Amino acid sequence: MKINGEDRKFDRPMTVAEMLEAEGYKKTAVAVEVNLKIVPKTAYDTRVLQEDDAIEVVKFMGGG
Repeated sequence: MKINGEDRKFDRPMTVAEMLEAEGYKKTAVAVEVNLKIVPKTAYDTRVLQEDDAIEVVKFMGGG
């Protein structure tokens, strides 16, 4: 799969929540898009990622 444009390989299928943890993201501070569709936070624990998925993870940033 590609995460933010970079190829990644995992030993087993993962949910969005598991991938975020493996990649060091806090799931409360990001938005996730899989194959150009936003994944609702309520689906992070159930949405299983596939080998050919294209994933974008966007971190929220504060500022002024």
